[in-house]
Amino acid sequence: MHEARDALGKRLRELRSAAGLSGRQLAESLSWPASKVSKLENGRQTPTDDDIRSWTSATGSEGEAEALLASLHTLEVQHAEWQRQLRGGLKPHQQEIAELDARTRLFRAFESTFIPGLLQTAEYARYRFGQSISVFKVRNDINEAVATRVQRQAVLYRPDKRFHFVLTEAALRYRLCPPDVMIGQLDRLVSLTSLPNVKLGIIGFEAPYVVAPAHGFWILDSDRVMVETFSAELNLAQPQEIALYGGIFESLAGAASYGRSARAIINRVIEDLAPEAPEDVS
Repeated sequence: MHEARDALGKRLRELRSAAGLSGRQLAESLSWPASKVSKLENGRQTPTDDDIRSWTSATGSEGEAEALLASLHTLEVQHAEWQRQLRGGLKPHQQEIAELDARTRLFRAFESTFIPGLLQTAEYARYRFGQSISVFKVRNDINEAVATRVQRQAVLYRPDKRFHFVLTEAALRYRLCPPDVMIGQLDRLVSLTSLPNVKLGIIGFEAPYVVAPAHGFWILDSDRVMVETFSAELNLAQPQEIALYGGIFESLAGAASYGRSARAIINRVIEDLAPEAPEDVS
């Protein structure tokens, strides 16, 4: 990510130099603070599409704009800030993920804090999306986003797809929604263990770890690793990174319980939550 941003900044500097402009002259022509030119050229700030267009126009290098924008968009995929991804609402992002789902054959996912989107009930998803709206102050299109996420889950029933999910017991117990909603979510997990192309592992609190469950991640086929941080979605595509995460996933999967043992952990959590849920849910 840093190297790619450095390379983009270097190319911008070359265009400025070729135009015979100092950094201050370019900044003045664009009504920018001089520090912005320096940050862009030294890879300390990621340019926007408008920044690229303004830069190439001011340096008389409009013909370079398309290639620079392509480099920028590749960079954005590697480090996709949530503010940018969600500025059009939650639903468009779910549609983009659905397109990625359609191209993927093998899904490997580890989550330590929450239930993966493909396994969520509509009610649980509503609370997850509610957090996104609260944190990022984006448009409230929760109803549409929930409907799109539920539609995405049809991919679970396609025989040409394979799924391997590994969750920590903590992910089953974190209070990210009311107890009755969580009980419904856990009940869905139990039912999903019967799908022939879905492998669901649960790492109980008593299980020893070889690798610490530092953060969740998805491995799509052997092409991409997706990691969600508070600020951005990271898309890692270097072969050594994919191999590293593949090994970590195997280690975590080896610590998990499956089948009847996994269902026993889930049912144990349901029993612990039941006294806190409304009577009809219990």
